[in-house]
Amino acid sequence: QVQLVESGGGLVQPGGSLRLSCAASGFIFSIYPMGWYRQAPGKQRELVAGITSGRSTNYADSVKGRFTISRDNGKNTVYLQMNSLKPEDTAVYYCNEVRDPPRFGWGQGTQVTVSS
Repeated sequence: QVQLVESGGGLVQPGGSLRLSCAASGFIFSIYPMGWYRQAPGKQRELVAGITSGRSTNYADSVKGRFTISRDNGKNTVYLQMNSLKPEDTAVYYCNEVRDPPRFGWGQGTQVTVSS
């Protein structure tokens, strides 16, 4: 069955960096557009970055210029490099298909906390 396993979150100071990873299995990863979503307490889940099968990328305005999404189809993994982190980036981060709604179930996510 489909599995999405996110990792790499943690506590970081404002201005710091983190790299998130999402290992996918159970489907033909290379043909799907994949994205990173986040959900902050009391807010709806939002898509922050997406990457197509052809590696075209797009970003939410709130993270543009600070976050970079990439994928390794040989490892069935999608990454999110997050730089210049801000307290408002604090959220649980998830990966999934870029589709509304995604066809795959959600993983457990990885917590990112930006605080001094």
